[in-house]
Amino acid sequence: MTRPAPPTQGKTPAGDPGHDDARTGRPGLFIGRPFGVPVFVSPSWFLVAVLVTVMFEGQVNDVITRPTSYIVAFAYAVLLYGSVFVHELSHAVTARVLGLPVRSVTLHILGGETSIEREAPTPGREFLIAFAGPLVNLVLAGLGLFAGAVLSLPDVARLLLEALTFANLLVGLFNLLPGLPLDGGRLVRAAVWKATGRSRSGAIIAGWVGRAVALGCLVTGAYLATYRSGEGEGGYGWLALLWSALVASFIWVGATQAIRAERVRDRIPLLSARRLARRATLVTTDVPLAEAIRRAHEDHAGALVIVDHDGMPRGLVSEKAVTATPQHRRPWVSAGDVSRGVDDAVTLPADIAGEDLIEALRRAPASEYLLVEPDGRVYGVLAVTDVDRAFSGI
Repeated sequence: MTRPAPPTQGKTPAGDPGHDDARTGRPGLFIGRPFGVPVFVSPSWFLVAVLVTVMFEGQVNDVITRPTSYIVAFAYAVLLYGSVFVHELSHAVTARVLGLPVRSVTLHILGGETSIEREAPTPGREFLIAFAGPLVNLVLAGLGLFAGAVLSLPDVARLLLEALTFANLLVGLFNLLPGLPLDGGRLVRAAVWKATGRSRSGAIIAGWVGRAVALGCLVTGAYLATYRSGEGEGGYGWLALLWSALVASFIWVGATQAIRAERVRDRIPLLSARRLARRATLVTTDVPLAEAIRRAHEDHAGALVIVDHDGMPRGLVSEKAVTATPQHRRPWVSAGDVSRGVDDAVTLPADIAGEDLIEALRRAPASEYLLVEPDGRVYGVLAVTDVDRAFSGI
């Protein structure tokens, strides 16, 4: 599955190309950089490896004895995630070939995820990136079927070949289900985008289809669990229900995030730094914090800016630092002690708005930004909390 940068979305048993914020830190254990793409494995993968080993050991034990059967069953889990890895790497390589930067590939409990810096600019590129993963898996499944038909293999080798073939078939077909956040959903989005000329329409439709797919997964899991119990087989009926519920919840959340992301995008053009700005009171660095706060209240201002004796801005007083300073300490702490310096990265034109504003905040993460007029005069301070509040209620 794939994910582009904000707004974000996710994926399941393999993955569609997606987006993710690089500032959230490493998503797991770093294992390498094939084709220049950082690959991580989430610790949750080891839980899946244990479950797959336990589930398939009985089947393997019919062919070989213990403890070797556990080793071969564990190989099932490795082959399954090897198929997921190839799937995600196909997304990543295709995206890079098409000129989109890729942040990382992560393997996790529900499969994998490819994090791409930004959205594909055209429906054609969206289609190619999304289809690359399932296509490679289906090709590998076909090659596995062919090899099984023409080659005479030992029992263990045949078991592993069948496992690899099944894993690729499962990953490929599952991700072609027509709803976000799966690859099939991105194919639906690309098709609707091409037909209507609006990527938003494609994402909304694919998101709602994704919700339907999630409900379908849950119903299917419940049916399989009941069906197995009805036959008196016992064993993994509860596990089928639990797994389907986990996958269904993941798809539902991903589809909902995709729908919400489009509503966020609708609001982006309405964002204006000038409209969201807080009035600022200008003080020199040696002014006691208590006095600076008094002046701000008197000016009905919501921010403090440190200036030199020529009136040039030199720092921003941190709202968090002010809140953390006890009342009785404020007369003895200077405004400069709870400020941070300003540079070009956190100094924005007061008229910045829309996508330009979002990109500026993304490029230089901070809690407050200094807004200046074209002539260099201080207009006010933009707090990230106010930007977040502008998106609340979506």
